[in-house]
Amino acid sequence: MTTTKQIALITGANRGIGYETARLLGERGFTVLVGARSAARGAEAADKLRAAGIDARVLEIDATDTDSSTRAAAWIAAEFGRLDVLVNNAGISGGSFDKPSETNLDSLREVFETNVFGIVAVTNAMLPLLRNAPAARIVQVSSEVGSIGFLMDQQSPMWSAAAISYPASKAALNMVTAMYAKELWDTPIKVNAANPGYCATDFNGNSGFRTAEQGAQVSVELATLPADGPTGQLWGYRWGAEDDTVFGTLPW
Repeated sequence: MTTTKQIALITGANRGIGYETARLLGERGFTVLVGARSAARGAEAADKLRAAGIDARVLEIDATDTDSSTRAAAWIAAEFGRLDVLVNNAGISGGSFDKPSETNLDSLREVFETNVFGIVAVTNAMLPLLRNAPAARIVQVSSEVGSIGFLMDQQSPMWSAAAISYPASKAALNMVTAMYAKELWDTPIKVNAANPGYCATDFNGNSGFRTAEQGAQVSVELATLPADGPTGQLWGYRWGAEDDTVFGTLPW
C-alpha cells in the first residue's frame, strides 16, 4: 500500500500522553498507529480516534518483547513500506521512589526493561522503515527527572528527589537518544528526547499539574520538526516558565 500521508507510530497510545499525542498528530493529517500491549485496549482508543475523524489503526506491540517489535515492523512494512515518525512513549515508573539505599533490584530491572531496553528494541526494529521515509523523526519520551544537571541544582524543584529506578532509567534513555542522534547525524532523521512535564495521567494517579494534552504537545513539536530543527536534545517543558506553551532545551 502506498500513501502520501505521513505515518506515525506511538507506543503506549491507548491512554494518557500517548493517546493525546496520537490525537494531535492525527489532527495534523497523520495516519496514526496506536501502539498498545493490549490489542483490545488499543482498538478502543483507535475507534475513539476514528470517531473524531482521525485515520487511526491499532498495532499490538510490547516494548519488552523483541519478537513483538519485529512483528509490528513487518506489518508496517507490508502496509506502508515506511515510517515517518516513531514516538517511544510507553514507559513505567516501577511504582516506587524509594531512597537509593532502599532500591529494590527486581523493580529496577523491570523499569529498565521497559524504559531503556524496550525502547532500544523498538527503535532498532523500526529504523529500516524510518530510513525509508524522506525525513523521519524519532521522539523518546523522557523526563526532567532524567536530567542530572537539573536534579543536582539545589535551586530546582527536583532537588528533594532522590531515587534510582525511574530517574536512572530516564537518564539512560537520554544517553540512548544522544547516541542514536550521533549515528544518524548525517541523515535527514532527527532524534530527540521529550520532557512533557508533570502531567495528570493514570501513570501518577492523576496528580500532575499539566494536562495530558499539554504533555503531548512536546512530542508533537519534536515529531514535526522542520529540516533545520535540532537533533540530540532533551527538550520540552521548563519548570518556572510563566507561559505553559514556552518550551526549551534542558540540561542533560
